[in-house]
Formats: sequence, structure tokens, C-alpha cells
Amino acid sequence: MKTISLYLAALLFIIAGISHFRKERFYLKAMPPYVPYHHAMVLISGVAEILLGIGLLFPLTRVYAAWGLILLLIAVFPANIYMVTSGKFHRIPSVLLWLRLPLQIVLIWWIYQYTL
Repeated sequence: MKTISLYLAALLFIIAGISHFRKERFYLKAMPPYVPYHHAMVLISGVAEILLGIGLLFPLTRVYAAWGLILLLIAVFPANIYMVTSGKFHRIPSVLLWLRLPLQIVLIWWIYQYTL
């Protein structure tokens, strides 16, 4: 079960990272105004998700990749809060935006399992 969970987590982050390039406008809209270099940040975070997701797959890099993903999830949390509070995401049901906040904690817990 842990192996399936690992591959699922890796796939989730790789796909999420790819989506930064395919739906770049969405991620740009989610950037809080106080974050500099929106375009670069979206691309960098996408590359990070892809590389760290791949890193989860290899025993030599797994722990580092997991810690990197945890730090990334913490770093993007303000963007998730901004999505809830900005009013820019009226097409997404408000309840889903709010549920995304505790989902970050679940994702951090899930990835933490691969730091041990």
C-alpha cells in the first residue's frame, strides 16, 4: 500500500507541475500581489513540483524530495489563501477553495511519510 501511495503522490506532483505550464494563466491569477516576479515564480514552482515528484521515486533522493515538497507546500499556502480571499476565483465554488486549505495539511502529512 505504501508503494502505491508513493507512486500516486509522485504522479500527483508531476501532473501538478506540468499544469503550471499548461494553465499558466490560472496560476498567475492565484499569485498574491506582494509576491514578486509572478511569471518566474509560477514556472519555478512548476519545475520544482515536477523534479521533486520525480525525486520521490528514487530511494537516494526520496527524503530530500519529500522535504522539498513539504517546503513547497508551505511556500504556496499564501497563494491558496489569496485564492479564497481575492474574489478572483468565482467560477470555483467557495467551499472547494476553503477545503483546499486543510488539504494542504493532509498533503504535507502524506509527503512527510516519505521523510522517515
